[in-house]
Formats: sequence, C-alpha cells, structure tokens
Amino acid sequence: MRKTYVADIRERDQVDAVFLVKDKITAMAKNGKPYLTLRLMDKSGEVEAKVWDNVDTLAATFERDDFISIRSKATVYLGKMQLIISELRRIPDEEVELADFLPETDRNIKEMEVELTALLASLTDDNIRRLLAAFFDDPELMASYRLAPAAKGMHHVYLGGLLEHSLAVARLVDSIVPLYTGINRDLLIAGALLHDVGKVREMAYQRSFDYTDEGKLLGHITIGVEMIQEKLVTLPGFPPELAMLLKHMLLSHHGQYEFGSPKRPKTLEATILNYLDDLDSKINGIRTHIRKEPDNPSRWTAYHRLYDRYFFKENGLEGEEPPLPVEMVPEEPTPPPREHVREKERKSFHNNPFEQLKEKNLDLF
Repeated sequence: MRKTYVADIRERDQVDAVFLVKDKITAMAKNGKPYLTLRLMDKSGEVEAKVWDNVDTLAATFERDDFISIRSKATVYLGKMQLIISELRRIPDEEVELADFLPETDRNIKEMEVELTALLASLTDDNIRRLLAAFFDDPELMASYRLAPAAKGMHHVYLGGLLEHSLAVARLVDSIVPLYTGINRDLLIAGALLHDVGKVREMAYQRSFDYTDEGKLLGHITIGVEMIQEKLVTLPGFPPELAMLLKHMLLSHHGQYEFGSPKRPKTLEATILNYLDDLDSKINGIRTHIRKEPDNPSRWTAYHRLYDRYFFKENGLEGEEPPLPVEMVPEEPTPPPREHVREKERKSFHNNPFEQLKEKNLDLF
C-alpha cells in the first residue's frame, strides 16, 4: 500500500499511516485531563498531532524517535494542518523503510559532488588546495559531508543540506569577488566550504535530526576549528598566518557574540563570509517557511517566531511555483505583542534553557 506522506495530507482526510515521532510533549488541559502534542515527520515534512483520549496508556507505548502507526483525522487549526489521533501503536524499525522518513535535498547529490570537484580544481593557492584535499579526499569525512543537514530547525534541514548550503555560499563568493578588488578568492572559497564542516560531527541524522553529545558540548564552530588543526598537522610547511586567517573565518562566521560567535569578523574575507552565510541561510529558511503550508489559501504565511513577522507569499512571478489563490481577504492575524513574545521566550527559556540556546545560537546559520 502506498505510504501517505505529510505533504499529501489535506483537510478532513482520514490519515492512516506511519510517521517518525520528532517531538512528544505531555501537557494538561484546562479541564485537568492530560493530552499529548506530537510532532510527526517523514521526508516530505512535519505535522503536529494531538492525542486527547487514553493519553496515559498510549504515551507509555512509545517514545521520541520511535515510529508509530496512527489512525487520525486531519483538520486545519489556526491556519496549520493538525492530526487528531484516535489510535496509535509503535512500529518496529525493521518494518519501516528509513528512506521514507528523512527529508533530503531537491538537488542531485552526485551533481553537487561534481560541482565541488570543479570548485576545488579552480583554486590557485597550493596551500589551500592541499588543505581542502585533506578534507575532501577523506572518504569517511566526505560520506558525512555529502549527507549531513546544515541545521536542525532553521535552514537546509534535510539530508544533503550541508553540501547544498556550502556550495551556495561558494557561488555567492564567486558573484561578489569580481565586483571588488583585493579579495582573496581562494581563502573565501575555503571558508565557504569549511565554515560549517564541524556539523558532520555536531549533527546526528541517522534517524531524526538532532545534536550529538559533542555537538551539544562543543558546537560546530569549535569542532570545525579542531578539524582544521587536525588536518594542518599533516601538511608540513603550511603558512601559519594563512591557517590563522582561515580559523578566524570559522570562529567569526556567526557575526555577533549573541549569535554564538566566539569572535566578530575582523578581516574583509571573514566579514564577507558572515554576510553571505547569513544571506543563504535566511533565503532558504524563509522559502522553507513559505512552502510549509501548501493548502493555506492566505497570501501570508503563519507567524515566524525567530524572525518575529509574517511573510507575504506573492512576488509578482508566475512559473514553476504558481501563486496561491487569493482569499476573500479575511482580517490578517495580528502579531503577538512584543512583550507577549518576550514573556513566552522567558518562560520557555526558564523551562528549557538548552533548547533556547540551541534555537538562538546553533540553529541560526
């Protein structure tokens, strides 16, 4: 029987399918009864689900990162698709096809590898070529680099996301370099390809997207600098100042201390990398947010908490993605007051400070 994917779900559908449990939260309703809020996922996307009845018994049968088979009804609540689950049971791993449950890049990974090879061949600095060869000629590292996501929640959250994002930043480098004199292209390309390399060890992506213990304790910036140093010790004669400039690019690519950056950019190339990384991250994150609700007829997206705004979906173009139908112009939802957002963030931070730190620092870029 054909699997029902998240992207296939329409309002009022009876959804009987298997999903991966990304999040599982037990809460108490106003009437004192417990309920479950689940975040279910497959490779096509995510959907929220609620369990209102028999909660204690059902909650004991599965955990986060388990596969569950559900019987449910689809409904739209506050502009978002939601499943109301009436029955569920845990499914053993051997009964599912893992490839159905992790989203992957729309790009062909082999084609991206060819693009990476051509980019490496275009470099003229022998020392940078040697360093990048030490990374990308390493079969074990390349196996992870080609499959890892670029983040857990904000941008390029799919298999192949790290490679796609790194190549996109490198293409932006080649768009910028011809416009200005005195930019070290090879150094910038190295920064584009290595700025997030630590995510091959920061991210866990064999089942769902999460952080490894090393990722939680060190973060991809620290891990990336360590990885560069590990390769440098195998490259005799590598110029110490060039190594310092490259490490600085990794240490400063988040731009500001409040975004988890150990250093702020203090070279031209580091500054450029910070802005290009941020640009590609935001473009992908906003486009992903816009595409999350294909059945929402509104010309506006749902509220994006990190960016603190709604996004207008239309841009005057018609092409591969036809514009969504124009609704009868209901009253636009009003963004929550800033003090309300801050109060929610304070409560969330109080309840789970690590989750807040991950969202504000680790997931941004």
